[in-house]
Amino acid sequence: MSDADRETQFRRARDAAREIFLHALAEASISKAFMRHVHCERGVLRLGDDLYHLEAYSRLLVISIGKAGHTMVEALAQQMGASSLEGIVASSVEPPSQVRGFRYFHGGHPTPNLESIHAANAILKALDAQTTASLVIFMISGGGSSIVEKAIDDEISLDDLIATYRALVLSGAPIAEVNAIRKHLSAVKGGRLARAAFPAQQVSLLVSDVPDGMPDALASGPTMADSTSAEDCYRVADRHGLLPQFPHSTRELFERHALEETPKSDDQAFYRSRWWTILSNQTAVEQGTAAAERAGFAVHVDNSCDDWDYERAAGHLLQHLRELKKQFSRVCLISGGEVTVKVTSGGAGGRNQQFALACAAKIAGESITVLSAGTDGVDGNSPAAGAVADGTTVARAKALGLDACAALDKFDAYSFFRALGDTIETGPTGNNLRDLRILLAY
Repeated sequence: MSDADRETQFRRARDAAREIFLHALAEASISKAFMRHVHCERGVLRLGDDLYHLEAYSRLLVISIGKAGHTMVEALAQQMGASSLEGIVASSVEPPSQVRGFRYFHGGHPTPNLESIHAANAILKALDAQTTASLVIFMISGGGSSIVEKAIDDEISLDDLIATYRALVLSGAPIAEVNAIRKHLSAVKGGRLARAAFPAQQVSLLVSDVPDGMPDALASGPTMADSTSAEDCYRVADRHGLLPQFPHSTRELFERHALEETPKSDDQAFYRSRWWTILSNQTAVEQGTAAAERAGFAVHVDNSCDDWDYERAAGHLLQHLRELKKQFSRVCLISGGEVTVKVTSGGAGGRNQQFALACAAKIAGESITVLSAGTDGVDGNSPAAGAVADGTTVARAKALGLDACAALDKFDAYSFFRALGDTIETGPTGNNLRDLRILLAY
Protein backbone atom coordinates (compact mmCIF):
# COMPACT_ATOMS: atom_id res chain seq x y z
CA MET A 1 0.00 0.00 0.00
CA SER A 2 1.39 3.41 -1.00
CA ASP A 3 1.89 6.20 1.53
CA ALA A 4 -1.01 8.12 -0.05
CA ASP A 5 -3.32 5.12 0.18
CA ARG A 6 -2.28 4.53 3.77
CA GLU A 7 -2.97 8.16 4.70
CA THR A 8 -6.38 7.89 3.04
CA GLN A 9 -7.09 4.75 5.09
CA PHE A 10 -6.20 6.51 8.34
CA ARG A 11 -8.25 9.59 7.44
CA ARG A 12 -11.30 7.44 6.66
CA ALA A 13 -10.90 5.58 9.96
CA ARG A 14 -10.74 8.87 11.88
CA ASP A 15 -13.90 9.99 10.08
CA ALA A 16 -15.59 6.65 10.85
CA ALA A 17 -14.77 6.97 14.56
CA ARG A 18 -16.21 10.50 14.61
CA GLU A 19 -19.37 9.38 12.85
CA ILE A 20 -19.87 6.50 15.31
CA PHE A 21 -19.51 8.88 18.27
CA LEU A 22 -21.75 11.58 16.81
CA HIS A 23 -24.44 9.01 15.97
CA ALA A 24 -24.34 7.68 19.54
CA LEU A 25 -24.56 11.24 20.85
CA ALA A 26 -27.55 12.09 18.67
CA GLU A 27 -29.48 8.90 19.45
CA ALA A 28 -28.74 9.16 23.18
CA SER A 29 -30.27 12.64 23.39
CA ILE A 30 -32.86 13.51 26.01
CA SER A 31 -35.51 14.36 23.42
CA LYS A 32 -35.18 10.94 21.77
CA ALA A 33 -35.16 9.18 25.14
CA PHE A 34 -38.46 10.86 26.00
CA MET A 35 -39.86 9.88 22.60
CA ARG A 36 -39.01 6.26 23.42
CA HIS A 37 -40.12 6.16 27.05
CA VAL A 38 -42.78 8.85 27.52
CA HIS A 39 -46.13 9.10 25.72
CA CYS A 40 -49.38 10.86 26.49
CA GLU A 41 -52.62 10.25 24.60
CA ARG A 42 -56.31 10.60 25.55
CA GLY A 43 -55.51 11.35 29.16
CA VAL A 44 -53.26 8.34 29.65
CA LEU A 45 -49.60 9.00 30.43
CA ARG A 46 -47.04 6.26 29.80
CA LEU A 47 -43.80 6.56 31.76
CA GLY A 48 -41.50 3.61 31.13
CA ASP A 49 -43.78 0.57 31.34
CA ASP A 50 -46.32 2.24 33.66
CA LEU A 51 -49.63 3.85 32.71
CA TYR A 52 -51.14 6.77 34.63
CA HIS A 53 -54.74 7.85 34.04
CA LEU A 54 -54.42 11.59 34.58
CA GLU A 55 -58.09 12.13 35.45
CA ALA A 56 -57.47 10.05 38.59
CA TYR A 57 -55.21 12.78 40.01
CA SER A 58 -56.24 16.20 41.28
CA ARG A 59 -52.78 17.66 40.71
CA LEU A 60 -49.68 16.89 38.63
CA LEU A 61 -46.41 18.33 39.95
CA VAL A 62 -43.04 18.09 38.14
CA ILE A 63 -39.72 18.46 39.99
CA SER A 64 -36.71 18.55 37.63
CA ILE A 65 -33.24 18.54 39.20
CA GLY A 66 -29.76 18.52 37.65
CA LYS A 67 -27.74 19.85 34.73
CA ALA A 68 -30.41 18.58 32.32
CA GLY A 69 -33.26 19.98 34.41
CA HIS A 70 -34.54 22.40 31.76
CA THR A 71 -33.90 20.03 28.83
CA MET A 72 -35.92 17.29 30.51
CA VAL A 73 -38.84 19.63 31.18
CA GLU A 74 -38.81 20.73 27.55
CA ALA A 75 -38.85 17.10 26.42
CA LEU A 76 -41.71 16.26 28.79
CA ALA A 77 -43.67 19.27 27.55
CA GLN A 78 -43.23 18.07 23.95
CA GLN A 79 -44.84 14.76 24.86
CA MET A 80 -47.57 16.07 27.19
CA GLY A 81 -48.17 19.68 26.17
CA ALA A 82 -46.74 22.51 28.22
CA SER A 83 -50.16 23.84 29.28
CA SER A 84 -50.78 20.79 31.48
CA LEU A 85 -47.55 21.07 33.47
CA GLU A 86 -46.37 22.98 36.51
CA GLY A 87 -43.45 22.58 38.85
CA ILE A 88 -39.88 23.51 39.70
CA VAL A 89 -36.65 23.36 37.69
CA ALA A 90 -33.26 23.52 39.43
CA SER A 91 -30.21 23.45 37.19
CA SER A 92 -26.68 24.84 37.01
CA VAL A 93 -27.23 25.59 33.31
CA GLU A 94 -28.88 28.88 32.38
CA PRO A 95 -31.69 27.97 29.95
CA PRO A 96 -32.24 30.00 26.77
CA SER A 97 -35.90 30.25 27.72
CA GLN A 98 -38.22 29.01 30.47
CA VAL A 99 -41.18 26.65 30.23
CA ARG A 100 -44.38 28.32 31.34
CA GLY A 101 -45.73 27.13 34.69
CA PHE A 102 -42.29 26.40 36.18
CA ARG A 103 -40.21 28.22 38.77
CA TYR A 104 -36.50 28.19 37.94
CA PHE A 105 -33.51 28.10 40.28
CA HIS A 106 -29.84 28.40 39.29
CA GLY A 107 -28.14 26.02 41.70
CA GLY A 108 -24.39 25.74 42.20
CA HIS A 109 -22.07 23.09 40.78
CA PRO A 110 -19.78 21.46 41.85
CA THR A 111 -20.56 23.01 45.25
CA PRO A 112 -23.93 24.35 46.47
CA ASN A 113 -24.79 28.05 46.43
CA LEU A 114 -27.57 30.09 47.99
CA GLU A 115 -29.88 29.27 45.07
CA SER A 116 -29.32 25.57 45.82
CA ILE A 117 -30.81 26.11 49.26
CA HIS A 118 -33.65 28.26 47.90
CA ALA A 119 -34.44 25.49 45.40
CA ALA A 120 -34.48 22.84 48.15
CA ASN A 121 -36.79 24.92 50.32
CA ALA A 122 -39.17 25.58 47.42
CA ILE A 123 -39.25 21.88 46.47
CA LEU A 124 -39.85 20.72 50.05
CA LYS A 125 -42.67 23.26 50.46
CA ALA A 126 -44.31 22.18 47.19
CA LEU A 127 -44.06 18.48 48.10
CA ASP A 128 -45.49 19.07 51.55
CA ALA A 129 -48.71 20.30 49.93
CA GLN A 130 -49.30 17.05 47.98
CA THR A 131 -51.98 14.49 48.86
CA THR A 132 -52.90 10.91 47.92
CA ALA A 133 -54.64 12.40 44.86
CA SER A 134 -51.40 13.97 43.56
CA LEU A 135 -48.98 12.61 40.95
CA VAL A 136 -45.40 13.83 41.37
CA ILE A 137 -42.97 13.31 38.49
CA PHE A 138 -39.35 13.66 39.57
CA MET A 139 -36.82 14.14 36.77
CA ILE A 140 -33.24 13.73 37.93
CA SER A 141 -29.96 14.21 36.09
CA GLY A 142 -26.29 14.62 36.96
CA GLY A 143 -25.14 17.45 39.20
CA GLY A 144 -28.27 17.34 41.33
CA SER A 145 -26.28 16.71 44.52
CA SER A 146 -25.04 20.30 44.66
CA ILE A 147 -27.70 22.02 42.55
CA VAL A 148 -30.38 21.28 45.17
CA GLU A 149 -29.19 21.10 48.76
CA LYS A 150 -30.27 21.85 52.31
CA ALA A 151 -28.52 20.75 55.48
CA ILE A 152 -30.45 18.39 57.74
CA ASP A 153 -29.54 20.62 60.70
CA ASP A 154 -30.19 24.37 60.62
CA GLU A 155 -26.98 24.91 62.61
CA ILE A 156 -24.99 23.86 59.52
CA SER A 157 -24.52 26.98 57.39
CA LEU A 158 -23.90 26.97 53.64
CA ASP A 159 -20.22 27.72 54.23
CA ASP A 160 -20.02 24.84 56.73
CA LEU A 161 -21.72 22.52 54.27
CA ILE A 162 -19.26 23.44 51.50
CA ALA A 163 -16.32 23.01 53.89
CA THR A 164 -17.64 19.59 54.93
CA TYR A 165 -18.01 18.42 51.35
CA ARG A 166 -14.55 19.73 50.50
CA ALA A 167 -13.08 17.71 53.36
CA LEU A 168 -14.91 14.63 52.11
CA VAL A 169 -13.68 15.00 48.53
CA LEU A 170 -10.08 15.51 49.64
CA SER A 171 -10.17 12.66 52.17
CA GLY A 172 -9.38 9.90 49.67
CA ALA A 173 -12.50 7.99 50.73
CA PRO A 174 -14.28 6.01 48.00
CA ILE A 175 -17.20 7.86 46.43
CA ALA A 176 -19.72 5.45 48.00
CA GLU A 177 -18.45 6.41 51.46
CA VAL A 178 -18.46 10.11 50.61
CA ASN A 179 -22.06 9.84 49.41
CA ALA A 180 -23.13 8.00 52.57
CA ILE A 181 -22.15 11.02 54.65
CA ARG A 182 -23.58 13.51 52.17
CA LYS A 183 -26.95 11.73 52.28
CA HIS A 184 -27.10 11.76 56.06
CA LEU A 185 -26.24 15.46 56.26
CA SER A 186 -28.89 16.47 53.72
CA ALA A 187 -32.61 17.21 54.00
CA VAL A 188 -33.14 16.21 50.34
CA LYS A 189 -30.74 13.35 49.57
CA GLY A 190 -30.98 9.62 50.31
CA GLY A 191 -34.73 9.29 49.74
CA ARG A 192 -35.77 12.34 51.72
CA LEU A 193 -37.55 13.98 48.77
CA ALA A 194 -39.63 10.82 48.42
CA ARG A 195 -40.51 11.02 52.10
CA ALA A 196 -41.47 14.69 51.67
CA ALA A 197 -43.74 13.80 48.73
CA PHE A 198 -45.58 11.01 50.61
CA PRO A 199 -48.47 10.12 50.31
CA ALA A 200 -48.54 11.22 46.65
CA GLN A 201 -48.04 8.78 43.78
CA GLN A 202 -44.41 9.25 42.70
CA VAL A 203 -42.40 8.33 39.62
CA SER A 204 -38.77 9.23 38.91
CA LEU A 205 -37.30 9.56 35.41
CA LEU A 206 -33.51 9.28 35.55
CA VAL A 207 -30.88 10.53 33.10
CA SER A 208 -27.85 8.90 34.65
CA ASP A 209 -24.24 10.07 34.82
CA VAL A 210 -23.28 7.34 37.30
CA PRO A 211 -22.21 3.72 36.69
CA ASP A 212 -25.02 1.52 35.38
CA GLY A 213 -26.48 -0.53 38.21
CA MET A 214 -26.01 2.27 40.77
CA PRO A 215 -29.07 4.50 40.17
CA ASP A 216 -29.23 5.59 43.82
CA ALA A 217 -25.86 7.34 43.32
CA LEU A 218 -27.44 9.76 40.82
CA ALA A 219 -27.76 13.14 42.58
CA SER A 220 -27.27 11.14 45.82
CA GLY A 221 -30.60 9.34 45.36
CA PRO A 222 -33.14 11.95 46.53
CA THR A 223 -36.11 9.72 45.67
CA MET A 224 -34.59 6.29 46.33
CA ALA A 225 -34.14 4.22 49.47
CA ASP A 226 -30.72 4.56 51.07
CA SER A 227 -28.78 1.37 51.76
CA THR A 228 -26.25 3.11 54.04
CA SER A 229 -26.71 3.90 57.71
CA ALA A 230 -25.67 6.55 60.21
CA GLU A 231 -23.34 3.98 61.77
CA ASP A 232 -21.62 3.64 58.38
CA CYS A 233 -21.01 7.40 58.44
CA TYR A 234 -19.40 7.30 61.88
CA ARG A 235 -17.09 4.49 60.76
CA VAL A 236 -16.11 6.33 57.57
CA ALA A 237 -15.35 9.53 59.48
CA ASP A 238 -13.22 7.61 61.97
CA ARG A 239 -11.40 5.57 59.31
CA HIS A 240 -10.34 8.66 57.38
CA GLY A 241 -9.75 10.98 60.33
CA LEU A 242 -12.40 13.42 59.15
CA LEU A 243 -13.65 14.97 62.38
CA PRO A 244 -10.73 17.43 62.85
CA GLN A 245 -11.31 18.61 59.26
CA PHE A 246 -15.06 19.18 59.67
CA PRO A 247 -16.42 22.57 60.78
CA HIS A 248 -17.78 22.65 64.34
CA SER A 249 -21.47 22.35 63.36
CA THR A 250 -20.87 19.12 61.44
CA ARG A 251 -18.29 17.70 63.83
CA GLU A 252 -20.68 18.17 66.75
CA LEU A 253 -23.32 15.94 65.09
CA PHE A 254 -20.76 13.19 64.65
CA GLU A 255 -19.37 13.51 68.16
CA ARG A 256 -22.89 13.18 69.61
CA HIS A 257 -23.82 10.41 67.15
CA ALA A 258 -26.84 12.57 66.35
CA LEU A 259 -27.21 11.97 62.59
CA GLU A 260 -30.81 11.32 61.57
CA GLU A 261 -31.35 8.04 59.71
CA THR A 262 -32.30 8.16 56.03
CA PRO A 263 -35.38 6.33 54.66
CA LYS A 264 -34.81 2.62 53.98
CA SER A 265 -36.53 0.31 51.50
CA ASP A 266 -39.36 -0.55 53.91
CA ASP A 267 -40.25 3.12 54.49
CA GLN A 268 -43.83 4.02 53.58
CA ALA A 269 -42.44 6.79 51.35
CA PHE A 270 -41.67 4.14 48.73
CA TYR A 271 -45.01 2.31 48.78
CA ARG A 272 -46.26 4.39 45.84
CA SER A 273 -42.92 5.10 44.12
CA ARG A 274 -41.55 3.98 40.78
CA TRP A 275 -38.22 4.67 39.02
CA TRP A 276 -37.20 4.49 35.36
CA THR A 277 -33.70 5.05 33.99
CA ILE A 278 -34.53 6.40 30.54
CA LEU A 279 -30.99 7.35 29.54
CA SER A 280 -27.56 6.19 30.71
CA ASN A 281 -24.07 5.37 29.48
CA GLN A 282 -25.42 2.02 28.33
CA THR A 283 -27.65 3.87 25.84
CA ALA A 284 -24.60 5.57 24.31
CA VAL A 285 -22.73 2.25 24.16
CA GLU A 286 -25.67 0.52 22.45
CA GLN A 287 -26.09 3.30 19.89
CA GLY A 288 -22.35 3.38 19.19
CA THR A 289 -22.41 -0.39 18.71
CA ALA A 290 -25.23 -0.13 16.18
CA ALA A 291 -23.41 2.58 14.21
CA ALA A 292 -20.14 0.63 14.16
CA GLU A 293 -21.88 -2.51 12.93
CA ARG A 294 -23.50 -0.54 10.10
CA ALA A 295 -20.02 0.74 9.19
CA GLY A 296 -18.86 -2.86 8.69
CA PHE A 297 -16.99 -3.49 11.92
CA ALA A 298 -17.20 -6.53 14.15
CA VAL A 299 -18.06 -4.92 17.49
CA HIS A 300 -17.15 -5.89 21.04
CA VAL A 301 -17.88 -3.98 24.26
CA ASP A 302 -15.48 -3.75 27.19
CA ASN A 303 -16.59 -1.59 30.13
CA SER A 304 -14.25 -3.26 32.61
CA CYS A 305 -11.90 -0.28 32.89
CA ASP A 306 -14.48 2.10 34.34
CA ASP A 307 -12.80 4.36 36.91
CA TRP A 308 -9.30 3.05 36.06
CA ASP A 309 -6.26 5.29 35.68
CA TYR A 310 -6.07 6.42 32.04
CA GLU A 311 -2.67 4.78 31.38
CA ARG A 312 -3.82 1.42 32.73
CA ALA A 313 -7.08 1.68 30.76
CA ALA A 314 -5.21 2.54 27.55
CA GLY A 315 -2.92 -0.49 27.88
CA HIS A 316 -5.81 -2.83 28.68
CA LEU A 317 -8.09 -1.72 25.85
CA LEU A 318 -5.33 -1.70 23.23
CA GLN A 319 -4.27 -5.20 24.24
CA HIS A 320 -7.90 -6.35 23.96
CA LEU A 321 -8.21 -4.68 20.54
CA ARG A 322 -5.05 -6.36 19.22
CA GLU A 323 -6.33 -9.76 20.36
CA LEU A 324 -9.62 -9.13 18.53
CA LYS A 325 -7.73 -8.09 15.40
CA LYS A 326 -6.33 -11.61 15.17
CA GLN A 327 -9.90 -12.84 14.58
CA PHE A 328 -11.46 -10.02 12.53
CA SER A 329 -10.17 -7.91 9.65
CA ARG A 330 -12.16 -4.86 10.81
CA VAL A 331 -12.96 -4.64 14.49
CA CYS A 332 -14.38 -1.98 16.81
CA LEU A 333 -13.97 -2.09 20.58
CA ILE A 334 -16.36 0.19 22.47
CA SER A 335 -15.85 1.13 26.09
CA GLY A 336 -18.16 3.21 28.30
CA GLY A 337 -17.64 4.88 31.64
CA GLU A 338 -14.85 7.16 32.80
CA VAL A 339 -11.11 6.93 33.36
CA THR A 340 -9.23 8.94 35.97
CA VAL A 341 -6.39 11.42 35.58
CA LYS A 342 -4.36 12.90 38.42
CA VAL A 343 -3.24 16.25 37.03
CA THR A 344 0.13 17.54 38.28
CA SER A 345 0.64 20.52 35.95
CA GLY A 346 -1.51 23.17 34.35
CA GLY A 347 -2.05 22.37 30.68
CA ALA A 348 -5.33 22.38 28.77
CA GLY A 349 -7.33 19.20 28.29
CA GLY A 350 -9.20 16.53 30.17
CA ARG A 351 -9.34 12.80 30.81
CA ASN A 352 -10.55 11.93 27.30
CA GLN A 353 -7.85 13.84 25.45
CA GLN A 354 -5.21 12.57 27.88
CA PHE A 355 -6.39 9.01 27.23
CA ALA A 356 -6.27 9.51 23.44
CA LEU A 357 -2.77 10.99 23.66
CA ALA A 358 -1.56 8.09 25.82
CA CYS A 359 -2.89 5.72 23.16
CA ALA A 360 -1.19 7.68 20.34
CA ALA A 361 2.25 6.88 21.75
CA LYS A 362 1.37 3.18 22.03
CA ILE A 363 -0.05 2.72 18.48
CA ALA A 364 2.48 4.66 16.37
CA GLY A 365 2.63 3.05 12.91
CA GLU A 366 -0.25 0.62 13.60
CA SER A 367 -3.57 0.54 11.74
CA ILE A 368 -5.46 1.57 14.85
CA THR A 369 -7.67 4.58 15.58
CA VAL A 370 -8.78 5.65 19.06
CA LEU A 371 -11.48 8.21 19.91
CA SER A 372 -12.38 9.21 23.45
CA ALA A 373 -14.96 11.88 24.25
CA GLY A 374 -17.46 13.00 26.85
CA THR A 375 -21.17 12.94 26.08
CA ASP A 376 -21.60 16.29 27.84
CA GLY A 377 -19.44 17.97 25.19
CA VAL A 378 -16.87 19.14 27.75
CA ASP A 379 -13.52 17.58 28.59
CA GLY A 380 -11.71 19.04 31.57
CA ASN A 381 -10.71 22.70 31.21
CA SER A 382 -10.86 22.66 27.40
CA PRO A 383 -13.62 23.56 24.92
CA ALA A 384 -13.39 20.10 23.35
CA ALA A 385 -15.36 16.96 24.20
CA GLY A 386 -12.35 14.74 23.45
CA ALA A 387 -9.97 13.77 20.66
CA VAL A 388 -9.13 11.14 18.06
CA ALA A 389 -5.67 9.57 17.59
CA ASP A 390 -4.25 6.94 15.25
CA GLY A 391 -1.08 5.32 14.02
CA THR A 392 -0.03 8.53 12.25
CA THR A 393 -0.64 10.95 15.13
CA VAL A 394 2.91 10.97 16.54
CA ALA A 395 4.51 11.31 13.08
CA ARG A 396 2.13 14.07 11.97
CA ALA A 397 2.77 15.92 15.21
CA LYS A 398 6.53 15.62 14.82
CA ALA A 399 6.27 17.14 11.33
CA LEU A 400 4.63 20.17 12.98
CA GLY A 401 7.31 20.39 15.65
CA LEU A 402 5.06 18.92 18.36
CA ASP A 403 6.25 16.45 21.00
CA ALA A 404 3.58 13.92 22.02
CA CYS A 405 5.46 12.78 25.13
CA ALA A 406 5.99 16.36 26.34
CA ALA A 407 2.31 17.19 25.82
CA LEU A 408 1.35 14.07 27.79
CA ASP A 409 3.67 15.00 30.67
CA LYS A 410 2.33 18.57 30.76
CA PHE A 411 -1.30 17.42 30.60
CA ASP A 412 -1.62 19.68 27.55
CA ALA A 413 -3.43 17.29 25.23
CA TYR A 414 -5.91 19.89 23.96
CA SER A 415 -3.22 22.16 22.46
CA PHE A 416 -1.61 19.10 20.87
CA PHE A 417 -4.75 17.73 19.22
CA ARG A 418 -6.04 21.18 18.23
CA ALA A 419 -2.85 21.77 16.21
CA LEU A 420 -3.52 18.48 14.37
CA GLY A 421 -7.21 19.21 13.82
CA ASP A 422 -8.08 16.09 15.79
CA THR A 423 -10.15 17.46 18.67
CA ILE A 424 -13.81 16.47 18.98
CA GLU A 425 -15.82 19.65 19.45
CA THR A 426 -19.59 19.40 19.86
CA GLY A 427 -20.23 22.24 22.29
CA PRO A 428 -22.04 21.56 25.59
CA THR A 429 -24.84 19.04 24.98
CA GLY A 430 -26.90 19.78 28.11
CA ASN A 431 -26.68 16.08 28.89
CA ASN A 432 -24.13 13.85 30.60
CA LEU A 433 -24.03 10.08 30.10
CA ARG A 434 -20.36 9.77 31.03
CA ASP A 435 -17.71 9.03 28.35
CA LEU A 436 -17.42 6.85 25.26
CA ARG A 437 -14.21 5.31 23.91
CA ILE A 438 -14.15 3.92 20.37
CA LEU A 439 -11.15 1.87 19.23
CA LEU A 440 -10.87 0.69 15.62
CA ALA A 441 -8.42 -1.80 14.08
CA TYR A 442 -8.39 -2.37 10.32
